Amino acid sequence: MKRIVVKVGSNIVADEKEGLDTRRITAIASDIRDAQDMGCEVVLVSSGAVAAGMRKLGLKEKPKDIQLKQAAAAVGQSSLMWAYEKSFGEFGKKVAQVLLTRDDFTDRKRYINSKNTLSTLLSYGIIPIINENDTVATDEIKFGDNDNLASLVTGLVDAERLIILSDVEGLFSADPKKSHKSVLIKTVNEITAEIEAMAGGAGSAVGTGGMYSKILAAKRTVNNGITVNIISGKKSGLLVSLLKGNHHGTEFMPVRERLSARKGWIVYGSRAKGSLHIDEGAVKALLHGGKSLLPSGITAVTGVFEIGDAVYCVDSDKKKIAKGITNYSSTEIEKIKGRKTTDVEKALGYRYSDEVIHRDNLVVL
Repeated sequence: MKRIVVKVGSNIVADEKEGLDTRRITAIASDIRDAQDMGCEVVLVSSGAVAAGMRKLGLKEKPKDIQLKQAAAAVGQSSLMWAYEKSFGEFGKKVAQVLLTRDDFTDRKRYINSKNTLSTLLSYGIIPIINENDTVATDEIKFGDNDNLASLVTGLVDAERLIILSDVEGLFSADPKKSHKSVLIKTVNEITAEIEAMAGGAGSAVGTGGMYSKILAAKRTVNNGITVNIISGKKSGLLVSLLKGNHHGTEFMPVRERLSARKGWIVYGSRAKGSLHIDEGAVKALLHGGKSLLPSGITAVTGVFEIGDAVYCVDSDKKKIAKGITNYSSTEIEKIKGRKTTDVEKALGYRYSDEVIHRDNLVVL
């Protein structure tokens, strides 16, 4: 059975003046019902809580104050879920609310618990509706926007595809709202700086992102070996048509084979606590030899971290070339950097492992 993640933005389900667009929500529910009937398992990532709360609180502009935004999210989330539950209920479908923070991804145990919960819901034919837990999120644990959240969820649930429903048909060569010469980019094989430039800046009055945030989410997802589509969320039937093999919007092609669940978490879920600066020989060993990182290749350490934390491996130009889980703390690595493996026990009085980062816990970026 094919598993997909569908992301819906605030601009699709809500209006800054009118609040939630229940007709559009019902149309989305109808499309997802049809996708399920085709044999797909669907996880829905939906914005709209803050926008719904804005209307209830009488706010005309998106709150900038974090406490007011959290209040709007608390007020609006219940309305958002009620609208989804009512709409899906019309088609005999059940939904579940799942609110996540960044810590649910960075903490390995919470990550696995979230994964198991979502898998159980899907096994019962229930549609998980995921949003950021804005009422408790702070700058330190925020995703930034729900495009980023959707990308992380796609890896979390081992989905085959991320489909982003947007207020425009896809990625254009220029802003279609400003230029009549803009052309829809149908397929993107590699997200280059030029592609990112086409996406422009961010933002509307109700959302936190724009096309640029979608491109960044797509870049992260295709690097995980997963296809991404950006299509119009204002036209009914496109989702099902896409799943039937028809082309709509912009399709971003995977740039590598699918990462394992653990390596996907290392790259996109874990939060790096520091960096290991490595010499040219170690760079070649990691990039081209598929080797583990040994103490002898490390020239410097930045940050404070413990055993089991994620760290970046950076070259002499401070470019991040890999990310992995360390077998030693920053204090220990300071003592063994540049040394041969046989000298580790002499330097520390013990030896946990020959490798500072084993290749099974390391991903080249």
